[in-house]
Amino acid sequence: MRRPSLEGRRFCVILKTMLKRLEIAGFKSFARKTVLDFSQATTAIVGPNGSGKSNVAESFRFALGEQSMKSMRGKRSEDLIWSGSHATARSNRASVAIVFDNAEKNGTRLFAKLDFDEVIIERAVFRDGSSEYSLNGSKVRLRDIQELLAAANVGDTGHHIISQGEADRILSASPRDRRAMLEDALGLKAFEFKKQESLRKLEKTRENVVQVEALRREIAPHLKFLSSQVKKLERAEELIRALAESAREYFAIEELYLSEEEKKNKKELHEAKERLRVAEKELDSFEDDSKEEHEGLKRIEAVRQAERAHDEAQAKRAELSRDIGRIEGALSEARRRHQSVAREPYVKIPREDLKALKEEVERQGAVTEASAVIAALRSLTAAVVAFFERFNPSEGSDFIAEEEQAVRRLEKERDELSARERAREEEVEQTRSALLKAREHRLSYEETGRESKARILMLAETRAKEESAVTREEARARELVYVREELVRERAEVLALAGSSAFSFEPRSTLPSEERKVQEERKKNLERLKIRVEEAGGTGEEVRKEYEDAKAREEFLTRELEDLANSAKGLEELIESLDEELSKTFAEGLKNVNQSFTEFFALMFGGGSAKLMVEEESDDEEESDEFRDEDVQEEKRAEKPGIEISVALPKKKVQSLMQLSGGERALTSIALIFAMSQVNPPPFLILDETDAALDEANSRRYGDMIEALSKKSQLIVITHNRETMSRAGILYGVTMGNDGVSKLLSVKFEEALSVAK
Repeated sequence: MRRPSLEGRRFCVILKTMLKRLEIAGFKSFARKTVLDFSQATTAIVGPNGSGKSNVAESFRFALGEQSMKSMRGKRSEDLIWSGSHATARSNRASVAIVFDNAEKNGTRLFAKLDFDEVIIERAVFRDGSSEYSLNGSKVRLRDIQELLAAANVGDTGHHIISQGEADRILSASPRDRRAMLEDALGLKAFEFKKQESLRKLEKTRENVVQVEALRREIAPHLKFLSSQVKKLERAEELIRALAESAREYFAIEELYLSEEEKKNKKELHEAKERLRVAEKELDSFEDDSKEEHEGLKRIEAVRQAERAHDEAQAKRAELSRDIGRIEGALSEARRRHQSVAREPYVKIPREDLKALKEEVERQGAVTEASAVIAALRSLTAAVVAFFERFNPSEGSDFIAEEEQAVRRLEKERDELSARERAREEEVEQTRSALLKAREHRLSYEETGRESKARILMLAETRAKEESAVTREEARARELVYVREELVRERAEVLALAGSSAFSFEPRSTLPSEERKVQEERKKNLERLKIRVEEAGGTGEEVRKEYEDAKAREEFLTRELEDLANSAKGLEELIESLDEELSKTFAEGLKNVNQSFTEFFALMFGGGSAKLMVEEESDDEEESDEFRDEDVQEEKRAEKPGIEISVALPKKKVQSLMQLSGGERALTSIALIFAMSQVNPPPFLILDETDAALDEANSRRYGDMIEALSKKSQLIVITHNRETMSRAGILYGVTMGNDGVSKLLSVKFEEALSVAK
């Protein structure tokens, strides 16, 4: 057996390995826990056929997440668990743990995401078919393991674990599968993971955009309705503000006017009562039993009664005038509403009458004789005229609009009050005439009286006058009480409609120099505003809050759409950047692989050349695209062109890979695998009897290639080839006894050499 050169030994000592050890328990033929130490750059595993040495390579596949049972020579997960023998009971679980050295070197770590000096990736499978993964003792998903390994350039196990019979796989694979192997070897898996993750996020973002847009479309009609309601509320608020402003002016003037009138009435009533008391006291001092004096007093009393009747008639007429003014204000607003409704060209007609008219028309239309047609037309004309006369709106009709009925009701009430006012005016005129006659009778009596009688008459007249004044002021006091009550009612109505803002005014110190009818016009305007505010429907704070909530929701969704659009744009830019990076890295990697491929190929064959080429799409496929479904065309455009292999053997002309012999295919496969590993070295590479078909000369070349490759990647070779064994730093021997359990023996060449010396 050839021993490693000194240069090779020196390298084995200097190299800091990434793969530290492998721990196997209950996996296939390794029933007991077995630990393989990988402290050297190259480790060889040897043993007779059937001893279980290939199970070591499969244990690596298992731990790194291989899902194909065929690749691990099984049909179901239970086949991976030690099934037991006559000497050793079966296991209920199989586990494999790979330990990596993650100590910081030159400021970096193999697994940059993990701040551990050792990274332990373990997978266990149970007889019930379940499987679990763990990272440094914590359970994780398979995807987490795949992403972690991809970031450390440990991709698909088909790239860095080459089992017996699989070396030829890269030659027999389809061009697109071959491209996938090459991308994996070039370390593009991490980019692909990022791209796929970005595509998933982009798809999710687009789904979210559709959902948000659907929510916006759903809320839009309701928001539009609420907006119209809020506009109505805003118009109502304008009316409320106008009502409050009008109320402040009206109540400020009315409060001062009423207060001054009450003071004036109280003062004049007190003075009139005082004058009446004086006159009555002086009259009591006279004794007048004569008939003349009695007659004089009678006439004076008649004057007094006439004056009292006249004052009462005037007070009643004034009260009627105020009622008529209030009715006039309500009538003005009712007419406005009636005019707006009256413009509608509609009238209410019972369905039964319409049906009867239709039947009459159909019956008369069935006549065919000329004379009968004329008679039918006359009858039909009479029926139509009678129909329209019947439903022509008339006084007292049940079909007159409610607004018109309201106007007529108010007009009727106004007319009744006007009639009563005219009656009061006649009554005032009658009392005035009676008063004039009483005064004439009194004057004629005074002309014939004596001086004392004249004094008595004067006092009686004074008493009557003051009694009339007292009556007038008492009536005025009652009127002011009524006005005060009306003012309180009006304040309560305005408070309910416009709120306390209608009363936030400074009390006036003086009344404006204007006629009283100006204030009465303010009152009418106030009544009209109150009616319009009531029709507008009040403040509606619940509607406003609902509108604000809906508007805030719509604005939030708008911002969400903008954020999603920005996110989608960022993801599209990231995907485009990743595509550019993938394309650039792939092109550079292909160039470098071709350079190494040619070198290794020439080394293996003693000359010749080999290269990888990107296949070209055929013209037939391009022409047929127009006949394909759009989704199929899109999928076709997304596919990447495959990789073809071109070889030129020395002293032999070949047209395709199919013309290569078995040995030539093996050498070509090895050269290509080593070339890919040389360009982007993985942390470790496992070769399971890939040198089985080599002769002695090619075995030496193979050994040289292994020694060169071990300077960049840690190698684990399962072999029967002595030349390959001679290049290893550690040699593990796998044996199997009668119990069917694989056992391990190890030899470190450095220790063996030191012992030999």
